[in-house]
Amino acid sequence: MAAAVAGRGPGCGPGDSPEGPEAEAPERRRKAHGMLKLYYGLSEVEAAGRPAGPDPLDPTDLNGAHFDPEVYLDKLRRECPLAQLMDSETDMVRQIRALDSDMQTLVYENYNKFISATDTIRKMKNDFRKMEDEMDRLATNMAVITDFSARISTTLQDRHKRITKLAGVHALLRKLQFLFELPSRLTKCVELGAYGQAVRYQGRARAVLQQYQHLPSFRAIQDDCQVITARLAQQLRQRFREGGSGAPEQAECVELLLALGEPAEELCEEFLAHGRARLEEELRSLEAELGPSPPAPDVLEFTDRGGSGFVGGLCQVAAAYQELFAAQGPAGAEKLAAFARELGSRYFALVERRLAQEQGGSDNSLLVRALDRFHRRLRAPGALLAAAGLAEAATEIVERVARERLGQHLQGLQSAFLGCLTDVRQALAAPRVAGKEGPGLAELLANVASSTLSHIKASLASVHLFTAKEVSFSNKPYFRGEFCSQGVRESLIVGFIRSMCQTAQNFCESPGEKGGATPPALLLLLSRLCLDYETATISYILTLTDEQFLVQDQSPVTPVSTLCAEARETARRLLTHYVKLQGLVISQMLRKSVETRDWLSTLEPRNVRAVMKRVVEDTTAIDVQVGLLYEEGVRKAQSSDSSKRTFSVYSSSRQQGRYAPSYTPSAPMDTNLLSNIQKLFSERIDVFSPVEFNKVSVLTGIIKISLKTLLECVRLRTFGRFGLQQVQVDCHFLQLYLWRFVADEELVHLLLDEVVASAALRCPDPVPMEPSVVEVICERG
Repeated sequence: MAAAVAGRGPGCGPGDSPEGPEAEAPERRRKAHGMLKLYYGLSEVEAAGRPAGPDPLDPTDLNGAHFDPEVYLDKLRRECPLAQLMDSETDMVRQIRALDSDMQTLVYENYNKFISATDTIRKMKNDFRKMEDEMDRLATNMAVITDFSARISTTLQDRHKRITKLAGVHALLRKLQFLFELPSRLTKCVELGAYGQAVRYQGRARAVLQQYQHLPSFRAIQDDCQVITARLAQQLRQRFREGGSGAPEQAECVELLLALGEPAEELCEEFLAHGRARLEEELRSLEAELGPSPPAPDVLEFTDRGGSGFVGGLCQVAAAYQELFAAQGPAGAEKLAAFARELGSRYFALVERRLAQEQGGSDNSLLVRALDRFHRRLRAPGALLAAAGLAEAATEIVERVARERLGQHLQGLQSAFLGCLTDVRQALAAPRVAGKEGPGLAELLANVASSTLSHIKASLASVHLFTAKEVSFSNKPYFRGEFCSQGVRESLIVGFIRSMCQTAQNFCESPGEKGGATPPALLLLLSRLCLDYETATISYILTLTDEQFLVQDQSPVTPVSTLCAEARETARRLLTHYVKLQGLVISQMLRKSVETRDWLSTLEPRNVRAVMKRVVEDTTAIDVQVGLLYEEGVRKAQSSDSSKRTFSVYSSSRQQGRYAPSYTPSAPMDTNLLSNIQKLFSERIDVFSPVEFNKVSVLTGIIKISLKTLLECVRLRTFGRFGLQQVQVDCHFLQLYLWRFVADEELVHLLLDEVVASAALRCPDPVPMEPSVVEVICERG
């Protein structure tokens, strides 16, 4: 196309004719180019390498089918300047060269193909010439063969009819010969034990003998055969009744008897009776293994024996029965189902007895393997005898064993937790008995927590075997849903956590019951354990359970928040009971010290009483003990002279007036009135306020109980002058040391002030000791 334009040259005008050799050459090249495009399946648009123009009939389109060089050149001369015309010429020359190069490349690339095609065509011409000659010879031979075949058929037609007739006579004679030889053949088969061959002979001749029994010769043969057949049936029955052979041999006997025309109902009953005898023998051998005298085999071996013996025998009986007595219909199927159901229930009872012996130990691997084999072996009879419900019964046994196993694991966790508590009690008592230091509370708490958590993880890993993918019953609905949610999560994990909380709460009984012998340190340890469970452990355990056991059941489960609330409430009750118990111990010392002393005739105080020193020592020990497990807590701002201050009852001018020499017993009403007015304006102290989970709150509660007990004991006694002064010294000593343990030191000051004030009210001669003397005695003590 571009060559046509370039071939005209610049001297060609619009009126020059395109005729001649110069115009025909581009046309030929365009045709050749089109043929190449058709050969390679290229469209004109694809060959041009650009999208089709808007008008395929445009005569100025170089790549169009209707390109007109004259129109194109006229358009260029009219619209383009000289520079653009020269550029167009250069571009056309470049395109012509590119097209020539592409055509040469196409020719070179396809040269081998052209040569190969030429050689192939030449060979085909030669082969076809040879084939034509062979086909001509074949046609000639076929014509000769057809002629010979027609002449042979014409010649042998009469003989063929005679041969066909003679062949029919020969076949009839062979049948007659077989009938005449039948009695002897049957006798020989019976003597050799070839019962199957004898039955087949009888089956082949039965119909003919029955048809021609009116002929005397055939009648005699039939009578002889009936006698022999009766003897054969008797021998088969004898062999069947002996039962020495296996199920396949007995099934063969029944099949031969049925072929001989024996009644199917009677054979059905006898077949089931023989099958029952063999299966009951298997059951007796299994039951003997469960006896007390021989050691019972492990559960895996027991289920293997039951599966290979009883279950395998039941499958053989069922398969043979269905094959032999298929004509019995629904009645026969129901009879077989009842047979399998009865024996299967006895086998299941033996298996459950053996599984019930697997209660010890926490390893479920052997038990799960045994249950898997038990369940797998019953798939075949379950498919053969769907009406008997054997597979469903086996699944129920597996589910029941799984539930019992969960209960055993729960008991194991509870026993392990109680064992940990026993170890803790022994460790707490060991230092007092042996006189040596034992492990600290923090170490004991870590041991209990880690041991309990490891037992929980071991139980989860053990029961997870029931849901393993390789176990045959793991895809059952129970093990995909209820076992995971209600069994493992609720019954085992949630049940154990609640059992643990309940066990801990049992230590909070009244002193006259179980809690009387409970070490206070154990209460403190359990409270911290329950608090740790509330903050982190419960959430971790339940998350671990949900990850291992993908719950597909929509049954409601206990929320984590509910369990955490129960654990926190248990921790609070334990800590409150610890405070009461420790407060009771100190209160008992203070009560005995007050009740056993004669306060009217006591001597002038020179020292702090030993019981007060013991109270401070015990309180300090409790502070150390609680500090091992609980954080410090928050205290109110302490005054700088807390350890040096004296009680307001004798340090302030208002209270000094109460003990002035002018105070006499003749004016008790005025003194009581002043005391009551003071109580109205003092802050009320809640002795049994809720205990928080920190050391300061615990010590505050214990000290409040102790000082309140001291106050109530003082109110029941009468004091002399020196008795009042001794109380004054003791209270100041307590104030020097107890203020640092409580959240608010004013609480200690108020209680001790009230103790001294109560002693003064019950003193006929209330003369207090000088504060400086009190401080000297306390510092010396």
